[in-house]
Amino acid sequence: MLLETPTLPESDLERVRSCEEAIGHRFRDAQLLLQALTHSSIKTEDNPSNERLEFLGDSVLGLVMTEFLYNFFQDQDEGDLTQIKSVVVSTSTLAMESERLNLAQFYNVGKGVSRRRKLPESLLANVFEAVVAAIYRDAGLEEARRFILRNLYHQVLSVAGNRHRLNFKSLLQQYAQKELNITPTYRLISEKGPDHLKWFKVVSVIADREYATGEGRSKKDAEQIAARESLRMFLRERGQESELGELSANGSEELSS
Repeated sequence: MLLETPTLPESDLERVRSCEEAIGHRFRDAQLLLQALTHSSIKTEDNPSNERLEFLGDSVLGLVMTEFLYNFFQDQDEGDLTQIKSVVVSTSTLAMESERLNLAQFYNVGKGVSRRRKLPESLLANVFEAVVAAIYRDAGLEEARRFILRNLYHQVLSVAGNRHRLNFKSLLQQYAQKELNITPTYRLISEKGPDHLKWFKVVSVIADREYATGEGRSKKDAEQIAARESLRMFLRERGQESELGELSANGSEELSS
């Protein structure tokens, strides 16, 4: 039997129920979803933020995806599985799925955050993880697994089918070595946040010149973003814009965006 949560204000309960329809899960404890949708900028004593749920959701997501990839790709080695997983559970991918589910519409954030035209990828990814944890606590691992795979299965297929598409570090290295006989490096600019919510910013360096920066919840994410933007700059500087089109045709459509 599904339990209503009479202690929730009508406006909060309406937001929770609308979100339940979007994510495809009806909560026994609506307070869990409300917490998952509460940013730290607006938390109260009675309604804590979703930071603890993010922490739990990150682990649940990692477990489910690791097990799925292990069973689904039985011919792939550890390195291949790790590479696929790193992209599927990356900040940018989770943010994309969060947008697709319209979670930003239900996310309760402070005025300083809400005034932005669009929520940062980091917040969108965090709320996805918090929702994963809320489902896990509400209905158990199997229900959380269904939610994760329902929303990320197509990302797994996309990444596995076009792994080179998002391996921008490898692409940048190929072009830099071809043109300059130099291997790009990445320098850490900043590292912020507690251990479970780190945020990294890096810059790519080619021939002692700093190119683009990238940010993410891991150094790998940040380096991939920096490499993507640097590759775009690198090719355009050399009048090789046509290369962007060729890469796009081979699955690197993000380069031409």
